[in-house]
Amino acid sequence: MSQVIIRNARLVNEGAIQEADVLVAHGRIEKIGRSIAGVNAPLEIDARGQWLLPGMIDDQVHFREPGAAHKGTMASESRAAVAGGITSFMDMPNTNPATLDLAALHDKKARAASTSVANYGFHFGVSKDNLDTVAALDPREVAGVKVFMGASTGDMLVDDPRVLERLFASVPTILLAHCEHTPSILANEARMRERYGDFIPPAMHPIIRDADACLRSSSLAVQLAKQFGTRLHVLHLTTAQELRLFEAGPLQGKQITAEVCAHHLLFDDRDYARLGHLIKCNPAIKTQQDRDALRQALLCDRIDVIGTDHAPHTLAEKQRPYASAPSGLPLVQHTLPALFELVEEGVLTVAQLVRKTSHAVADLFAIEARGYLREGYWADLTLIERLPEPRAVSLDPVLAHCQWTPFVHHRFQHRVATTLVSGQLAWHEGRLVEGCQGLPLAFNARRG
Repeated sequence: MSQVIIRNARLVNEGAIQEADVLVAHGRIEKIGRSIAGVNAPLEIDARGQWLLPGMIDDQVHFREPGAAHKGTMASESRAAVAGGITSFMDMPNTNPATLDLAALHDKKARAASTSVANYGFHFGVSKDNLDTVAALDPREVAGVKVFMGASTGDMLVDDPRVLERLFASVPTILLAHCEHTPSILANEARMRERYGDFIPPAMHPIIRDADACLRSSSLAVQLAKQFGTRLHVLHLTTAQELRLFEAGPLQGKQITAEVCAHHLLFDDRDYARLGHLIKCNPAIKTQQDRDALRQALLCDRIDVIGTDHAPHTLAEKQRPYASAPSGLPLVQHTLPALFELVEEGVLTVAQLVRKTSHAVADLFAIEARGYLREGYWADLTLIERLPEPRAVSLDPVLAHCQWTPFVHHRFQHRVATTLVSGQLAWHEGRLVEGCQGLPLAFNARRG
């Protein structure tokens, strides 16, 4: 479809809201104007009363391909993403095989080029054995480099001080860190096993993976970044204590930045009684006080971006006992409608939400021509409709391959009405539109 025109929308962009039309041609935003006349586009959308946002750019997902197709694939999870207004994603390296060499990276890019309906980028992984490969990476080829400074699977846990120092000193692009202190976690779990045996209650998860385990690891990451001048991005903060490690203020010029994920803003430890292992994730969802501190940190820009950490598992896997129930939640389809509940409650403004889910992500990762509503930029667009009354999540199909959501009992006041990916209609009027193909994200080699 060469042209699409969206009329009468409420554009949310760069802190301002205006009613305008948007003309899309050949994948890009050709014109933004109060009233665009003389256009006979193949598709015209009357978006009166709807918010028009730059599509959410998700800085961390686990789409499970290759190696775990029973949990998800790029095809299935990217379709869930566009249904949720997410137009671009950056996939994590802990697949099977892990993304620890260039062959694995190129394989994932080829898979996405074939099946993803959302735009895509990939993070590169770190092990104790691939530091030379990491140091030689072309920053334009990867979204970032991911280090697990806490419990992980396979050989991706990096906790040797000498390896960490070499990594922080030599990484050529932004370094993303999962921060949890493994010895603390193992000691906490051993105590819980003495008390509960094999039947540790789900509510003990934030006690096992506690605030101290997070703070000890994230403190080390920040210390190393300051020592070596590393561009560090700490993922999925969960505690009030960690926030003191990060500066408040604008993203521009920051050496060290932070992310919070939707589930850590929307759930707290009271929800384990109702949802059990369905909200088991690493790092763990913690207290209401932690959740509220994370929300406040968004407002003062101590936290820079919001992601999902979408990490699907089958329902059967989630019903196992604690030790064998995997960590992770499917989130891409429902994150934006759920975050709009925070707008509805007055926690965030819609402009703040757009900054944290689109503008700041594009700036942080130096993504070319995306993340804003600007003429000449790629047309990654999401229309959000406020419903006359809240709608139950259970009324709509779950598109993630695992076919469940932690929001099943929620009712949302907003829904994603339309999603355009690189100018192509991907989701419209409650259904997927066939034929959309996501494009690779282009990363500027010079990142601030």
